[in-house]
Amino acid sequence: MSPSQGEGRRFEPGLPLQIMKTIYPSKLKKGDTVRIIAPARSFSILGEDLVNIANTRFKDLGLNLTFGKNLKEIDEFGSSSIKSRLADFHEAFLDKTVNAIFTVIGGYNSNQLLNLINWDIVKNNPKIFCGYSDITVLNNAIFAKTGLVTYSGPHYSSFGQKLHLDYTLDYFNKCLFNKAKFEILPSQNWSDDLWWKDQDQRVLNKNLGYWIINKGKARGTILGGNLDTFNLLCGTKYFPNLNNSLLFLEDDSGSNPYLFDRELQSLIHQTNFESVGGIVIGRFQKESGVSFELLGKILETKPELKNIPIIGNVDFGHTDPKITFPIGGKARIEVQDNKASLVIEEH
Repeated sequence: MSPSQGEGRRFEPGLPLQIMKTIYPSKLKKGDTVRIIAPARSFSILGEDLVNIANTRFKDLGLNLTFGKNLKEIDEFGSSSIKSRLADFHEAFLDKTVNAIFTVIGGYNSNQLLNLINWDIVKNNPKIFCGYSDITVLNNAIFAKTGLVTYSGPHYSSFGQKLHLDYTLDYFNKCLFNKAKFEILPSQNWSDDLWWKDQDQRVLNKNLGYWIINKGKARGTILGGNLDTFNLLCGTKYFPNLNNSLLFLEDDSGSNPYLFDRELQSLIHQTNFESVGGIVIGRFQKESGVSFELLGKILETKPELKNIPIIGNVDFGHTDPKITFPIGGKARIEVQDNKASLVIEEH
């Protein structure tokens, strides 16, 4: 599939995505309380300077921070026991004083919690839940099991950036503090540096805008996040129904063109993939080796994608800055020859 090829298709409504009712949590407001938990890697891996900056960021947003009892526990995997992580997860939802839950950072083992989560606790205590990367399994499983919309967005640790966080904060506010629909526009610059190692020496790259892969327009329910993590849910009761969906997919530096290709192919093999209305691909890290041209060649091998709108190089994933978007919310995409419009309509 070469860039701009294909006529696209208007996405027609079909069966409801979820049998249960979609639940949108209340938006944040100044004075609200946020709980920080660590369902993946431990809080203890964060540096003191980063923590101080993150705490100040939340204070400047008018939010009060509280922390899970066990989030500093750390084991040989850089994480903590399943029992401890599960306890903090449940307590965060049960605590009536908590308005939103943010994850510390990503990792590798959030899916260890899925069979042990009390989903009634989550459903009966709806509130904002936000994170990305390994947290993708929780974002999508929560929506699949309860109908609660969650958010793929910055971790607590992401707020520890000293510089160049304006775009991230802008879309964080648009998605979590306000109800109005908003258009996602490309950032002016982006970075793929190890900012947490040297906060003052940042390397910025000019953003050339969205990659126009395939024309068309669609509206649907947002699913996805980190691709290989999302695929951990395939074939399980935690995998959301793809019917009438828009997939937001990204991959990290541990990937490469071969791995991205096979992970995407695996997703295409899932039941109801033919009902996917469009795909939005997050920015690849430089280490992945995936370019605009190479991505086009990968997608060209997949006839299932021929007639759906696809764009790439969108500001989410493992580079900065990053948008916040709702898993289970609604978005609209329209892709023409030389431009693309991406609007979050319900969040």
